[in-house]
Amino acid sequence: MVTSVESVAARAGVSVSTVSRALRSIAGVSAATRKRVQDAADELGYSASPAASRLATGRTMTVGIVVPVLAKWFFGKVIGAATQTLRDAGFDVLLYELATAGQRSRFFGTVHLHGRTDGVIIMALQPSREELESLAAQGQAVALLGAQAQGVGSVSSVSVDDIGAGRAAARHLLNLGHERIAFIGIRDDEDSTLGGVPPLQRLLGYREALAEAGYGQDDSLEQFDENSVAGGAAAMSRLLVAEHAPTAAFVASDEMAFGVLKVLRRSGLDVPRDFSVLGFDNHELCDVVDLTTMDHEVAAQGHDAARLLLNTLQGGSPAVLARPARLVVRESTAPPRDLRATPAGPGSTHSAGHPGNL
Repeated sequence: MVTSVESVAARAGVSVSTVSRALRSIAGVSAATRKRVQDAADELGYSASPAASRLATGRTMTVGIVVPVLAKWFFGKVIGAATQTLRDAGFDVLLYELATAGQRSRFFGTVHLHGRTDGVIIMALQPSREELESLAAQGQAVALLGAQAQGVGSVSSVSVDDIGAGRAAARHLLNLGHERIAFIGIRDDEDSTLGGVPPLQRLLGYREALAEAGYGQDDSLEQFDENSVAGGAAAMSRLLVAEHAPTAAFVASDEMAFGVLKVLRRSGLDVPRDFSVLGFDNHELCDVVDLTTMDHEVAAQGHDAARLLLNTLQGGSPAVLARPARLVVRESTAPPRDLRATPAGPGSTHSAGHPGNL
């Protein structure tokens, strides 16, 4: 026998409309009432019809997630976390990959989402004011991840203190005694749709830390390539043949850092005895290769973006959330060889051996 919404309302002692709002996480229902309704629905085996709910609320109960590329560890982690939060709230998810400038132009230049989604999460794409206004005109709530709202006040955003993270990464290497520290950054190709600000901010933080330590900017120590193992390997290969090679590198992504480690080891250089490497992301493989890195809680960012969007859909105000990044010290960073070889005596500023977590 099919249980009706009226039966659930009678069991919970509320109106039919309250049952509908409670089971679809719509604002205006207290937590206690929502639980009572859910308990009644579970006891009676009631499952709301998605089609009926959408007709009743005028919502699609669907959220779009827009990314520049699907086949990357970072986006997979963020999408997985955001999708889990959205589905727990009763929403379906549509994925959009805007891998080229043409795809991006068509997506934002047409009435693409109206009637399909209630809101959209945009990851690592820096939307222009015109693009955000296009989404608003289609009735879309918006949450950004790894991008800025360009002065549009109706947009939520989740970001990381990437300048602070870049500064902390460079300071760790400086504190170990390294003086020639390279930065290996992410290059945006001509047709790339990546427009987020984090890679640039990590570079700025690195430069700030070196300037504070009294080192001027050395363009030969800054190398940029595609965000991949191959890109990191290519950048490190260029640094190794420089006239004055560095003794350490801060790499803007762990994926690129894996390529750096590959080149160093194939060149006969020991990490960290001959060269220190510090990455960014805290990829699952960092433990396997003992990579020191900056952890910015990738999955948590996905949960945060979804929660902020849901809050807006439920009548809340858009919000801005910033997360710090945390240094995770493993075995890929140590004092440079000349300092480790010098016994620590009275008045020494550096000690031999690998430091503990900072």
